[in-house]
Amino acid sequence: MEKMGAADSQVEDLFGQKKRVKNPLVPVGALLTAGVLTAGLISFRQGNSQLGQKLMRARVVVQGATVALMVGSAYYYGDRFMVSKK
Repeated sequence: MEKMGAADSQVEDLFGQKKRVKNPLVPVGALLTAGVLTAGLISFRQGNSQLGQKLMRARVVVQGATVALMVGSAYYYGDRFMVSKK
């Protein structure tokens, strides 16, 4: 029974440390993506398809940047976490 408690405390430590290294730019990128998507859909609805196309292309760029931030921060903090844990 003792081992189970030790494992639980290790899991809590792991999740507690991961929360501290969260990248604040990822939610900003997600909000930007949603904002550009919304503006593009509004443009299409109003009949301005040229602006809507530009906004959809901008959405792809912003979404790609957000994914790159997510992968980059996971790689950066993942390496730092593993090195410090050893």
